[in-house]
Amino acid sequence: MKLCAVQLASRKADLQGNLVRHLQCIEQAAALGAELVVFPELSLTGYEPALARQLALPANSPRLEPLQALCDRLNICVALGLPMRCADGVQIGMPILRPGQPPLAYAKQRLHGDELAYFVAGEQPLVFASGHLQVAPAICYESMFIEHAQQAHALGAQLYLVSVAKTAKGIREGNEHYPEVARTLGIPVLMANCVGPADTFVGAGGSAAWDGQGTLLAALDDRHEGMIMLDTETSSAMGVALDSAVG
Repeated sequence: MKLCAVQLASRKADLQGNLVRHLQCIEQAAALGAELVVFPELSLTGYEPALARQLALPANSPRLEPLQALCDRLNICVALGLPMRCADGVQIGMPILRPGQPPLAYAKQRLHGDELAYFVAGEQPLVFASGHLQVAPAICYESMFIEHAQQAHALGAQLYLVSVAKTAKGIREGNEHYPEVARTLGIPVLMANCVGPADTFVGAGGSAAWDGQGTLLAALDDRHEGMIMLDTETSSAMGVALDSAVG
């Protein structure tokens, strides 16, 4: 199975513009054979906690219908980032769009201290089927706790799908932690990070893939948009530049 992590510089609070860029990235990933695409944390709005309440949407919002239609047409699954409305407030959400099926909604279960003023935590783990794989999503801070991945593995996860908005320091820590997750649980890890300004920091890129032994298969740099294409059948991965039409 081929999976794609998109390293993107989302535009602050520009949901419609970012949605168009997501569509273009999905088209490119599908042309390269991807069956599943993951974007960085809060990719549709940019990581902007102070603006999350005014930008939040439900996971089944009509605003996402163009993405769902593309998933249906291309027979591809997409995990994207969105501040997601819920009964208690706003969650750091990951709508998961599947061809010909209703969307799933995963929400970050463990929040960083800086996020507590803006978001409420999700309460449910998730493992979903994509192709022949059982996939567990994880969102940034929570993915740095091995217990999160262990819980997913106990639920049958065969791949750990990580969506983040990390600084250079965060990526250095992730580059130590994620291979350990892969080695400990014996499953691949695919991570998508942002680049460019986000909230009070700069996204440090470094999107990457590790095999089930914790070997780094491919990584992107810290400045440019791009894609990591992971082939789980051959345990190989490569970095790909985004098409010039994306932007």
